[in-house]
Amino acid sequence: MSDARLSEEEIRRYARHIVLPELGGVGQLRLRAARVLVVGAGGLGSPLLLYLAAAGIGTLGIVDDDRVDPSNLQRQVLFDDGAAGRLKAEVAAERLRRLNPHVRVIAHPFRLDAANAAELIEAYDLVADGSDNLPTRLLVHDTCRALRRPLVSASVQGLDGQLTTWKAYLGGPHPCMRCLLDPDMAPDALPSCAQAGVLGPAAGVLGTLQAVEVIKEIAGIGVSLSGTLLVYDAASASLERVRVGRRPGCCG
Repeated sequence: MSDARLSEEEIRRYARHIVLPELGGVGQLRLRAARVLVVGAGGLGSPLLLYLAAAGIGTLGIVDDDRVDPSNLQRQVLFDDGAAGRLKAEVAAERLRRLNPHVRVIAHPFRLDAANAAELIEAYDLVADGSDNLPTRLLVHDTCRALRRPLVSASVQGLDGQLTTWKAYLGGPHPCMRCLLDPDMAPDALPSCAQAGVLGPAAGVLGTLQAVEVIKEIAGIGVSLSGTLLVYDAASASLERVRVGRRPGCCG
């Protein structure tokens, strides 16, 4: 992975990336050198992980303590009936290794919590969060900010979804996640997917867009979403960009 050149096999595999003026061989080498941690191997994590592995991210970490349930299969395209009851992180790792043997995949089949977040995230260059509850999202965000790791975060519920990149450690004008949230909102104020439902392909759209933003951050191409919330509405087939500024007194 540390070689300064792509092998002939890699050149053939990533040929459609390499001919892109925005990416090229240099960008592909950056992808190969990158270490990305994906939090959650569910409806968002499934398409995200598939595209990151296919793109040639050098090291992919998957943290998820959940097991595959039949109710997951409507949207979590990494899994099939034969995976029921197995740990998602381990099943996902097996699938991704078959998809691209050039990628190192590390399964972390446990819950990310306050006791392990810093040690886990510190080992990666970038984090992509698709967790399904606010306390975990805040923990991931705060840890990434403290460790100066870019965080590409997506969420989906019902027929709607949101996506952004958090880099508040860079200072103004980059906001943090807490700038966006109501400071008085209870951690359990948002319903879960089990309670509110989720359209399977809507999760696929957000997870795929999340993969694009991860690749952009690593390769240094395009415009970062930091400071912008991308809002997807499947019912109206619309994407809206909403500016997010620093809330006074929030980011110090």
